[in-house]
Amino acid sequence: MTPNRVTIEDVAAEAGVSVATVSRALRGLPNVAPGTRERVLATAAAMSYEADPNASRLAAGRSRTVAMAVPVLNGWYFAQVVAGVEAVLSESGYDLLLFGVTSDASRTRFLSGPLRRRSDGLILVDIRIPALEIESLATQKAQLVTVGFQAEQFPSVRIDDLSVARSAVAHLVGLGHTSIAIMAGLPDDPLRFTVPELRRQGYLEVLEEVGVAPREEFDVAGNFSIDGGYEAMAKLLDLDDPPTAVFAMSDEMAMGALVAARERGVDVPGDLSVIGVDDHDAAAVVGLTTVAQAVSHHGSVAARLLLDRFEDPDAAPVHHCNATKLVVRSTTGPPRDT
Repeated sequence: MTPNRVTIEDVAAEAGVSVATVSRALRGLPNVAPGTRERVLATAAAMSYEADPNASRLAAGRSRTVAMAVPVLNGWYFAQVVAGVEAVLSESGYDLLLFGVTSDASRTRFLSGPLRRRSDGLILVDIRIPALEIESLATQKAQLVTVGFQAEQFPSVRIDDLSVARSAVAHLVGLGHTSIAIMAGLPDDPLRFTVPELRRQGYLEVLEEVGVAPREEFDVAGNFSIDGGYEAMAKLLDLDDPPTAVFAMSDEMAMGALVAARERGVDVPGDLSVIGVDDHDAAAVVGLTTVAQAVSHHGSVAARLLLDRFEDPDAAPVHHCNATKLVVRSTTGPPRDT
């Protein structure tokens, strides 16, 4: 990367928007508010921003293509990561091929099949790679970056998911809650994501620290979706002794939980507190308390790591742990009996 060159990330930081929004605004694409578009264009002009002048050199002799694998093609989180990746790659003259990987077999095909030979590098999001495959890829000097999963041999981007869960559950405990449910992902996950495992571990650690025994019926699957969160919340509300608070591993599940609670006439946060993770675009609109992460930033960092890898394939892998922040809004409060 050229020293002192203004990058798309610099423009995004100065304008106070995501890298993906800057990319859409500069290319005249839809889904950017007029005021935001004007602010981005003015910021880019003031900073003398130009697309990467080394793009042609970097791509010389290459396919100018990066392949990216995600486990869910239509989820908000994954769409935001993809947008961050695409913005940086577009700036640098690369195209992006996106694929859904939903099983061990499809992951193996993605990593070892013709696609890898047709692309200059790979980005995997929340897809665990077995140790033997990692060693094989490292031996072959594969150009690979992971998001949400860290392998020491390759650059990576993640957040501290254990800390995320601890922050969320500690917030509920601090309000006086001891009857706290957890809303997780798939009950039988074929790809064995590390994120749900770490967030459940953080939840259990905080409960143990305050002397609260976890209840099996309080651990429900929400499929990381709004519909899944709705169904999971309905199950919790059907219990003879429902929880007073819910830690949802994603904002989409949390929003589904809020809908189910409202339909049942449950007061939030008087009768039920709900906290999520992500800071979804709609989180502020519904007043959702959440642990925020800059999701599209994960994608832009991953893309930049891969481009840096193209320039220096033998450099030591860089591992980024991006920051998170508890954002308290109106869906959490003390239980009624405190």
